[in-house]
Amino acid sequence: MSRFTCILMATLLGISVPAMAATYKLDPLHTNARFTLDHFATSSNVGGFYNLEGELQYDAKAKTGAVDITLPLAKLDTGRSEFTQHLQSKAFFNAAQYPSLRFVSQNWIFDKNGKVRALRGQLTMVGQTHPVVLRATKFNCYKSPMTQSQVCGGDFEAVIDRTQWGINEYVPVMPASRYVKLNIQVEAAKQ
Repeated sequence: MSRFTCILMATLLGISVPAMAATYKLDPLHTNARFTLDHFATSSNVGGFYNLEGELQYDAKAKTGAVDITLPLAKLDTGRSEFTQHLQSKAFFNAAQYPSLRFVSQNWIFDKNGKVRALRGQLTMVGQTHPVVLRATKFNCYKSPMTQSQVCGGDFEAVIDRTQWGINEYVPVMPASRYVKLNIQVEAAKQ
């Protein structure tokens, strides 16, 4: 997504994007989203989306940021093709009708020292959009010795209730499976 498109969308949504914010392109090698959900209170099912692309805006001095990341269901991987296909089916993500998930942050929360604490945003799945807060477990910027560019990124987590998006499969027999733990890692290079 171009910087112009981000600013236009932000203006339409009433979100301020500072003029000084730098644009960062997400690095697919270091950007992924993984999930864990309960399986009959016995073990956990896991999966993830890897090699993700998107864009990040960040201004440390102004304490502002924005991120827009799309998770194509074609990139879903659980380690077992049968389970991956089951999650892509109509019972869960309905990939045929809704080929991707998307998280767009609306504002970033910083502490008094300027450290990123959380991202507030909207998560869209199966055609429904609901608010999600991703808590930052770490966030940092550094100069990459390989690319000689500034790289910023972090680890974020949240627990969501999948029934909020209408994904109700197996909840009556496995009530705990309604809660899904998300772990998202992003790194992005300054453009």
